[in-house]
Amino acid sequence: MLKDKNEQRTSISELGEFGLIKHLTKYFKIQQESTEKAIGDDAAVLEFSDKQTLVTTDLLVEGVHFDLAYMPLKHLGYKAVMVNLSDVYAMNGTATQITVSIALSNRFPLEAVEELYAGIQLACDTYKVDLIGGDTTSSTTGLLISVTALGEVTEQDVVYRNGAKPNDLLVVSGDIGGAYLGLQVLEREKQVFAANPNSQPDLEQYSYIVERQLKPEARKDIVKLLKDLEVKPTSMIDISDGLSSEILHISTQSGVGCNLYEDKIPLDPQVISTCEEFEIDATTIALSGGEDYELLFTIKQEDFPKIKANPHLTVIGHMTDKSEGINLVTRANQKIELTAQGWNSFKKD
Repeated sequence: MLKDKNEQRTSISELGEFGLIKHLTKYFKIQQESTEKAIGDDAAVLEFSDKQTLVTTDLLVEGVHFDLAYMPLKHLGYKAVMVNLSDVYAMNGTATQITVSIALSNRFPLEAVEELYAGIQLACDTYKVDLIGGDTTSSTTGLLISVTALGEVTEQDVVYRNGAKPNDLLVVSGDIGGAYLGLQVLEREKQVFAANPNSQPDLEQYSYIVERQLKPEARKDIVKLLKDLEVKPTSMIDISDGLSSEILHISTQSGVGCNLYEDKIPLDPQVISTCEEFEIDATTIALSGGEDYELLFTIKQEDFPKIKANPHLTVIGHMTDKSEGINLVTRANQKIELTAQGWNSFKKD
């Protein structure tokens, strides 16, 4: 949220571009050995020695990916980093550095941008990554954030989307559907506030799903867990666009089919109760919601004993021959062809 009008508002024009960068990044510490030179020169200098370098980038646009009516700027900064780190972990890698570029309109004072960067710094400190560069410029339409994440992985550890084989087990970390429902709750409260500005939202009963939307966590811990269990996935992807979309990505790129079992999909009790309140189907939300940033991966059947009964992992299906198709097996044991209903930023309203 932007600060109250009575609070201090420092115009960014007072600092200029280079003064702004220096001001926003002065408290960021170098934490990675591979960072030779970070901010302060024409380019950053990195030394990865014998490891492969991972590079991923995401763009977040105000009005498309976030709404500042309910997204605090500190949370937005944190989430912008998580979106990118999640992609590095989906390659079974270690995230090491990020660059951050922003475009902002003159409605944002310095104090607002400080809040944004406080969230970015918290993410860097929590996940031990270095901010090594970026760009700032003006915008006529609001706020735009572009984050690029770099990481490293050995050749023998890297995991792609295209390695799944028939009979591999399909596994997901955590639970899914919460982020989308959190967004629905926030959108509802926004409408209530618009109708009655004196109303105060009570979000306590939705705390888990709202946090899933506003402050997601990338699953760095799952990469370490799998390594400790001596399990290397045969394929992996992060759940950003919805479970069905990600299953289709793995299946299509691996040239296999899939059976996903409806009764195996992990749902938090708050997701189930909120679905009942909104009178929407929990399975539909799990399949199409997106923004959960859990890891979806396949493993060989012989690795099942290693992950069995692990509270962080759930086997939700198995891969089949391509000819069998990509299906949801319902609780009634009916097969329904899986289609991608997840997030599409170019889809017309």
